[in-house]
Amino acid sequence: MTDTVINIGWAVLFALIGGAAGAFLLIWFSSRIPAVFNKMTPDMDEGKEIIRGNRAVADYFGRIVSAAILGVSIIIAAAVLGGLIAALHG
Repeated sequence: MTDTVINIGWAVLFALIGGAAGAFLLIWFSSRIPAVFNKMTPDMDEGKEIIRGNRAVADYFGRIVSAAILGVSIIIAAAVLGGLIAALHG
């Protein structure tokens, strides 16, 4: 086998492992981010406010949580890409 085929094999392996780890971390962070946000606002129960129809709380909570999830996704994607580049240049 040539070095190119071996490097492509390593890149595929890194992509699969990185994708699986990234999916796990994204799910884990997605479940933890609302809890962290609730600790930052101890005097307000966002869930009750959203149920009561407080649209401002719902919009703010949704934007903060979605921005955090997007940020984590970008970090995970960069890590997977770094692994792919390392495998292809190795």
